[in-house]
Amino acid sequence: MTAPDPRRFLYRSLDTDGAKRLAAKHLSSHDDGELYLQYSASEAFGFDDGRLKTADYHSSSGFGLRGVTGETTAFSHANEISEAAIERAAATLKLLDAAKGGPAAPPQRTNQSMYGAEDPLALVPFAEKVALCEQIDAAARARDPRVCQVSVSLAASWSVIDIVRGDGFVASDVRPLVRLGVQIVAEHNGRRETGYHGIGGRYLYGRLFEDAEWERTIDIALAQAITNLDSVDAPAGEMPVVLGPGWPGVLLHEAVGHGLEGDFNRKGTSAFSGRIGERVAAPGVTVIDDGAMELRRGSLTIDDEGTPTRRNVLIEDGFLKGYIQDRLNARLMGVEPTGNGRRESFAHAPMPRMTNTFMLGGKDDPGELLERVKDGIYAKSFGGGQVDITSGKFVFSCTEAYRIRGGKIAEPIKGATLIGDGPTVLTRVKGIGNDLALDEGIGICGKGGQSVPAGVGQPTLLIEGLTVGGTAA
Repeated sequence: MTAPDPRRFLYRSLDTDGAKRLAAKHLSSHDDGELYLQYSASEAFGFDDGRLKTADYHSSSGFGLRGVTGETTAFSHANEISEAAIERAAATLKLLDAAKGGPAAPPQRTNQSMYGAEDPLALVPFAEKVALCEQIDAAARARDPRVCQVSVSLAASWSVIDIVRGDGFVASDVRPLVRLGVQIVAEHNGRRETGYHGIGGRYLYGRLFEDAEWERTIDIALAQAITNLDSVDAPAGEMPVVLGPGWPGVLLHEAVGHGLEGDFNRKGTSAFSGRIGERVAAPGVTVIDDGAMELRRGSLTIDDEGTPTRRNVLIEDGFLKGYIQDRLNARLMGVEPTGNGRRESFAHAPMPRMTNTFMLGGKDDPGELLERVKDGIYAKSFGGGQVDITSGKFVFSCTEAYRIRGGKIAEPIKGATLIGDGPTVLTRVKGIGNDLALDEGIGICGKGGQSVPAGVGQPTLLIEGLTVGGTAA
């Protein structure tokens, strides 16, 4: 039996020929633009204090109509996909001048698919999702008598999109996404500390329901909480820092990745503006953004302008090779789009955004990198961070970190923050481990008021000197 076409959710009051006709009517005279149709459904479960606290379900559909002439964008949207609504929205496009050189060429086609099209929300009954949360809660509490609180979050979304251009080009994508998070609070002698771990990606719930997966998630969260019970105040000052593999790549994402996005560089507001071909990092540093990785949280078959995603080398062996581009900024900078035009939903215009951004591994043994440090910090996991795009300056808080003494990991520390700037950090990389790891599928990237899923990664890194903000001498 043939599965129902997911696009049926987009074309209840409008047919595909009507969408093409409207796009041709209102977009053909502009440099670029698209009619972006979307249906999405999402759910989220919150299990806390031994019971289900929240169970939310939300579905929406709508369109975004965007016209671009030169540097000027006109954009309007509505949560009703109908000819009348699109005609009303098209009034905004009258503010644009006509294209002088003719419309830009459409994106290339692709046969690749980075994930399946099934709806994760519909394949598992409600009761089974609640039962999983209960099972995780009970298992976590049984692990250790010091566990005093467990919070489980389970979430999924399913999005169906059509991108219709004035030249007749139509691209479609169906995007699943799931995520599981476990937070554990441990208490001992009146002291409480927290640990967290999460997993997810563009696949179905099945993987999250595997015992080995959620059991491992509990183990990692619990180990972090128990470790932090023994933590002491972090030192302060400039010192060598070893960053662990995987999730610590979020520092690379924030401090370097955003600065490599095309809009900031076209406007000259990034610390990397105008530096293509220059050395911006230590030898051996190669930074990749790759949206064409199967099942990864940050992956897309096509971006939100219809451009196929791909592997983009941003920094190679320390030299700046290129930027992350959407169609608008690529056209104005005279380069190709890189498949990084992303938007949060139909209610937002696209902009250049990262997908899965990571540093390639090197040749160093991770243990040997630690041995090089006589007195420093080992940062295993991060929490929140902030970055200034213009300067690249950042501040990151560590959720699990240790003192390094005599080349060995010593006592865990609390309250450690890492302070520096992206361009400088890249030049201070003195060792690159052979243990590249990607995060486990929990990243959310914010920019311009929009949030999108993203992936990060890196090997173990030895950085010559970062300012560590702490409370101990």
